Amino acid sequence: MSWLLVYPILIPVMTAVLCYLFRNTVAGRWISVAGTTALLLASLMLMSEVLDQGVLAAQMSNWDAPFGITLAADLLGGVMVVITAITGLATVIYSLSEIPERLERLGFHALLQTLLMGVCGAFLTGDLFNLYVWFEVMLISSFGLLVLGGTREQLDGGIKYVLLNLISTIMFLSGIGLLYGLTGTLNMADLHLAVRGVENTGLLTTIAVMFMVAFGVKAALFPLFFWLPASYHTPPVAVSAIFAGLLTKVGVYALIRMFTLVFDQDVGFTHTLLLWLAVVTMVTGVLGAAAMNDFRRILSFHIISQIGYMVLGLALYTPLGLMGAVFYLVHHIIVKANLFFVAGVAKRIAGSTDLARIGGLYAHAPLLAFLFLIPAFSLAGFPPLSGFWAKYVVVKAALDLEMWFVAGVSLAVGLLTIFSMTKIWGAAFWPAHPDGLKPRLSDLPVGDRVALMLPIVALAALTCIIGLFPEPFVQFAERAAGQLLDPTDYVTTVLGVQP
Repeated sequence: MSWLLVYPILIPVMTAVLCYLFRNTVAGRWISVAGTTALLLASLMLMSEVLDQGVLAAQMSNWDAPFGITLAADLLGGVMVVITAITGLATVIYSLSEIPERLERLGFHALLQTLLMGVCGAFLTGDLFNLYVWFEVMLISSFGLLVLGGTREQLDGGIKYVLLNLISTIMFLSGIGLLYGLTGTLNMADLHLAVRGVENTGLLTTIAVMFMVAFGVKAALFPLFFWLPASYHTPPVAVSAIFAGLLTKVGVYALIRMFTLVFDQDVGFTHTLLLWLAVVTMVTGVLGAAAMNDFRRILSFHIISQIGYMVLGLALYTPLGLMGAVFYLVHHIIVKANLFFVAGVAKRIAGSTDLARIGGLYAHAPLLAFLFLIPAFSLAGFPPLSGFWAKYVVVKAALDLEMWFVAGVSLAVGLLTIFSMTKIWGAAFWPAHPDGLKPRLSDLPVGDRVALMLPIVALAALTCIIGLFPEPFVQFAERAAGQLLDPTDYVTTVLGVQP
């Protein structure tokens, strides 16, 4: 079992080393494909074991918790590793056509694998200091991917990205130091027990807010999201897609983990604050998207908007609300990465992502138009796609608590999301191209077509499967929410004692 927890970290780091060594040959890209395929298989094995055995934990070098490095996987951590592997494999395949050889020689695949290692490590770590370490691995590798190529636009976006994330790092480290001074431990399971003996609850709530700010920057919560729309449209589309799918979700995951397992002693304050931050995040994100006229900028602002729904599920702090947050996490990673992939193909065949400079995609690339509609409708919450069930559960959780205003805002944001998707359709797909071009997929080389379209088709199919057959996914999200609200199994497995 311990090796099952180590594989999702070990495989990407070994793949990254090999990719770097072979970066000047064609073998480097195929090593990246093979490594990410192996990561997917390892993540599925881990998920199978979690479903069968319950929470898994391993103590590195046989140092007993809470003194050593702990790796742990419950249902939420396990499924996040699986989705990371799926998104990573889709991105690597897409990049075979989209990333030029020059960027491959600069280490694109090695940086991408390092990013996957950091993300998997963040989902599997059982202590706060190592969560900080994995966040730094993610920050370094994502910054490298963001500025790879060295264009003026990339460097400008990269500086904004790294400066705000460094502020998050400082806040995170400060919170870790204060929490350790207050409790004497950084193991998450041990913290669950230790915070119950803290007499200075006011200081504990202050530390909780510090973590909220630190993770809020990572998750792009209001008003800490300005780095995201300033940077996500600047790198190659493959980089934008994996950033959009995974990076902010690590921040959301950290919020869910900490504010269910550790910071649950002052729910009336902390979770109410999260509630209103979630509502304002939804509104500002969707209004920003409505104001944009660039394909990738619209999608970037919609990341912010959709983060609000996930945090709202956490803030409601009910079984249904947390179930919705888990379901939303899984659904959104797939949908958002796919929309960026579609934007990349549109740019490739129509020449731009500026909506005023492209068109004719419906007439000349009907398959791409159809594949755009699936994630677009899912993002907006159309039945029977996955986004409908995700939004339905979160809104139902708000209605059950008689939070009529919150539910109303959630529905209104969904309508504005439809407006944004309609704007993309009405500009990029429906009218003729302003320059008279006929953007056809058939004009691309066969190899490029396969590499670009295979991930889009696969992720669209996964979206439809989740939407058309939601029951097993809903049941899984319900079980994951139950583990979050009652972490007894998690604590017992990690510490080996009954809390």
